[in-house]
Amino acid sequence: MKSCLCAVVILVVAAAMQASISAQSKSPVVVITTSMGEITVQLDAEKAPLSVANFLEYVKSNHYNGTIFHRVIKGFMVQGGGMTADMREKPTRAPIKNEAANGLKNERGTLAMARTADVDSATSQFFINTGTKNAFLDHKVRDYGYAVFGKVVGGMDIVDKIESVKTAPGDVPLEPVVIKSIRVK
Repeated sequence: MKSCLCAVVILVVAAAMQASISAQSKSPVVVITTSMGEITVQLDAEKAPLSVANFLEYVKSNHYNGTIFHRVIKGFMVQGGGMTADMREKPTRAPIKNEAANGLKNERGTLAMARTADVDSATSQFFINTGTKNAFLDHKVRDYGYAVFGKVVGGMDIVDKIESVKTAPGDVPLEPVVIKSIRVK
């Protein structure tokens, strides 16, 4: 009887661990360490699986280490993930399909894929929405939209600090704001 009870307990614990791992894989958390502090972001792999998988591949390959937030617009967003401190674009993998129709909105504190005018052109660059009136970036408001794939859950004060840096023409910070690393928590 005692061995049956132990077996049941082991199965219950194993099932709980599997459920926890499954939940984590649908909502992985990453820590963006910058020259101004840390930002913690929870990713939404359930609603944006391609964007999250793409982002995590860049994280795993250390692509983001040493890149900068190269575009900072107060009341709008901070963009990074593709340029080095000397404003050279890093090589990227092939672009991914735009997931802007996933129902997630470009609200303050959300993480979205940057892209060109081509709808399906997102590669490594991302932005953090800092504005409260960014709905025009949502799917079918003005165009296809920008795919949200995560939300800041810690360190929004750091995002606000980044947003407040002085910029040169082209919205480039006068002093580089470096992404030292991004790691899965």
